[in-house]
Amino acid sequence: MKLRTLAVGVITFVAMGTLVAACSSNSSTSTTTTTAAAAPASKTIVQLAVGDPNLSDLVTAVKAAGLVSTLEGPGPFTVFAPDNAAFAALPAGTLTTLLEPANKAELTSILTYHVVPGALKASDISPGAVKTVNGASFTVNDTGGKLTITDGKGNTVDIVQTNIIASNGVIHVISGVLMPPAS
Repeated sequence: MKLRTLAVGVITFVAMGTLVAACSSNSSTSTTTTTAAAAPASKTIVQLAVGDPNLSDLVTAVKAAGLVSTLEGPGPFTVFAPDNAAFAALPAGTLTTLLEPANKAELTSILTYHVVPGALKASDISPGAVKTVNGASFTVNDTGGKLTITDGKGNTVDIVQTNIIASNGVIHVISGVLMPPAS
């Protein structure tokens, strides 16, 4: 009987681990989700982004800007990650132009505008100005419990998925590409 109880306990533990992994999945970007953090994350921000097909344009941009090693570093960082639909919504040719080596500085400026020092879960994000690694700020708004971000150009995007926990920070998926203010 003890062996059967142990086996049921192991199966329950494995099932709970599968549930936590399913909750941590970042495959859906249409709704806001909060992940359970039962154990420390083992993948970095970059590794999680590489594993999500909805973030492939962001991964391409991060590689072109030479920011992979930074975002794989110890951090901690909070990344507001535009999904592929966000990049597709940019004016035609914008991403292609930004990926050209001659535009690396501009691409780096835009990408670092999506990164905030520290590991901020959704519950840690308050309305108001948020200073980015870029040095400029964007504004977080809370409209009836829904968090949005207004960038330096006055564009507002939704935070569509929250609390994707990485070993070196947190990812929040957003519905648009944030643009820093003109310098």
